[in-house]
Amino acid sequence: MTALVIGTVLAAMALSSGAPLPQTKTVTGEEKTVAATVEAIDALNRSVTVKKADGTYEVFYVPSDVKKFDTLKIGDTVKARYYENVVLTVKRPGEAAVDTSKAAVTRAANKAAGTAAHQRVITATITQIDMKVPSITFTGPNNWKYSTRVEDKAALAKVKVGDKVDITWTEAMILSLDEGK
Repeated sequence: MTALVIGTVLAAMALSSGAPLPQTKTVTGEEKTVAATVEAIDALNRSVTVKKADGTYEVFYVPSDVKKFDTLKIGDTVKARYYENVVLTVKRPGEAAVDTSKAAVTRAANKAAGTAAHQRVITATITQIDMKVPSITFTGPNNWKYSTRVEDKAALAKVKVGDKVDITWTEAMILSLDEGK
C-alpha cells in the first residue's frame, strides 16, 4: 500500500469517532502496466526476481497453482497489469479486531498467462497523529507499523490516537509470459 493511497483515503474521509454508523471510504488506485525481465529464479521457494524498466528489482512469490513456473527462464519477459484499492472503515468501540488474508489464482487456457488476486484485512490502531507535518501512524498485527503524510488537516483532526480502523487492501494482477524474449 502506498503512502499516497492511505494519505488520500484519510484526506477524503469524513471521520467521526462518535458516529452511529462506521465511516467508510474506498480509494481506487490507478491501473498500471509493467514489463520486467526475469533475473533470478528460486525453484525451491517458488520466487522470481525481476528487473523493471526503471532498473529496480522486485521479488515475487509464485503460487503452486501456477503450472508454468517450471518453464520460466532467465531473460524471459513478464508483463503485468496491476490494480489495487484500499477501503478504510473506522470501527465502533468494542468491535472485534480482524486479521484475514485471501488469495486466488486463475490460469488462462492454453496461454502462459493468468490472474492473481489477494485481499488482506487488518484492524489497525492509530498510534500517532502529527498535525504539524501532517501525518498519521498506524500499528497492527504482527508488529505491522505504517506512517504516512495526510493532505487534509481537517479530516485528520476528526480522528484521535487510539481509534481503531479496519484497512482492506485488494490487489489484482494479470500476468503474461513472453517466452523466449
